[in-house]
Amino acid sequence: MWRAVERSAVVGAVLCVASAVLPGQVAVAAPSVPSYAFADDVRSAPAATGTTGAARLEPGATYRSSLQDEEKAYYRLELDGTSNVYVSVTAIPRAGATLSAGDGISVSVQDADSTTCSSDSVTVGTARSPQPLTAWGARELLPGKGLCQKAGTYYVVVEHTGSGSGSGSGGGETDLSAADRLWDLELAPVSESPLAKAAATSVPEAWDSATPTPPGDEPVAVRGGAGFTEAAAVEQGVRSDEIVPGQTLFYKVPVDWGRQLSATVDLGSADKTSGYVVDALDLTLYNPVRATVKETGTGYGGSQKSVSLPPVPPVRYVNRYAPTDPTKSLRFAGSYYLVVHLAAQVAESFGEGPYGLTLRVRLGGSTQAGPGYARQSTPRGFFDVGEPDPEPSAGAGAGSADASGDGPSGGDPAMKAVAVGGIGTGSALLMVLGVWTLTARRRAAAAQMRVNAQNPTA
Repeated sequence: MWRAVERSAVVGAVLCVASAVLPGQVAVAAPSVPSYAFADDVRSAPAATGTTGAARLEPGATYRSSLQDEEKAYYRLELDGTSNVYVSVTAIPRAGATLSAGDGISVSVQDADSTTCSSDSVTVGTARSPQPLTAWGARELLPGKGLCQKAGTYYVVVEHTGSGSGSGSGGGETDLSAADRLWDLELAPVSESPLAKAAATSVPEAWDSATPTPPGDEPVAVRGGAGFTEAAAVEQGVRSDEIVPGQTLFYKVPVDWGRQLSATVDLGSADKTSGYVVDALDLTLYNPVRATVKETGTGYGGSQKSVSLPPVPPVRYVNRYAPTDPTKSLRFAGSYYLVVHLAAQVAESFGEGPYGLTLRVRLGGSTQAGPGYARQSTPRGFFDVGEPDPEPSAGAGAGSADASGDGPSGGDPAMKAVAVGGIGTGSALLMVLGVWTLTARRRAAAAQMRVNAQNPTA
């Protein structure tokens, strides 16, 4: 389950361009970039340096913590012997931080006997642009898998990867500052119920792998969120947005069983076209538990660019038995995340923007029946596709209610109460205005009658 946010790029011709941005470990002056948006109800989970005293994580809650360089952070899970549990960890380097290509995080889940149940890692990649980095761990109950199958205590272990220092542009070693070494973390554990009855484990080999044509509708303005919990809800169609260098935008798409997601991102042109930034635009698809499905990226030379995710199979429960990703990651229905990042180095060569962004989303396939879970997931309805969230308008801020990404659960009960109260108040106000208008009209009519009586016509 290892991956890195580092794409292969054809740069042979680009290496001859003196102005190409191929940075060493140097700090990048970031434009004004919105900070990562944690969940409104996020809980605190202090990192422990060992298993003793590790904070307990409850599936369905979201936690905020921090990771110090050269330290491991431990968290505890108390698991039953029937559910699959997934834990995503998003690390947030400081905007403008000095990073090396190998800087990142690793995440593993271990049992009480130090057996590793799963592991995943992610690095910032060749662009060295500070951005949210997400890796995940799992305790899965799969037929024929003998490890980590029992109920009991398990641990989530998060570790900073990279040396903490690297070669600067002059070839010397440059130590990271204390601020650059301390990263905020967001942890999101989720529990998946077992099935009510056994299902097939044979993964279909045939699926429509043709590259779909991106939709060409007129774009509808939308404002991408600043984190997973504030991801802007979008459906099939075309959306327009803006992005500044160093910014990461989050969108979520409801994908039901049997549906096949494809996405394209277009980046608008700049005022100048001299120079080149390698690995400038990144597009990553995450599944509902925030595991990476597929990613792609492209460089930028000031002219408009377009990048599309490679075709991926339909969402099916049986995909979990596939040997490799992306098929293996397409195992749940629910909200899939499209995450777009524009490298901070773009500002150095082409200005701070904002740059026009167009997101094109298509859903193929046909909706199929679910696998038949024995009970609800935690959080409830997590692997269901219900009524879509309202799409936030471009005028709404990143922290507005429309971009909160509360999902199909129905929103905050307090806000429902405010809405109901507002409707009641509005109705009462309309009644008062109606009475006032009727009274005014009657008074005017009476006055006119008095005038007519005093000045009779012939």
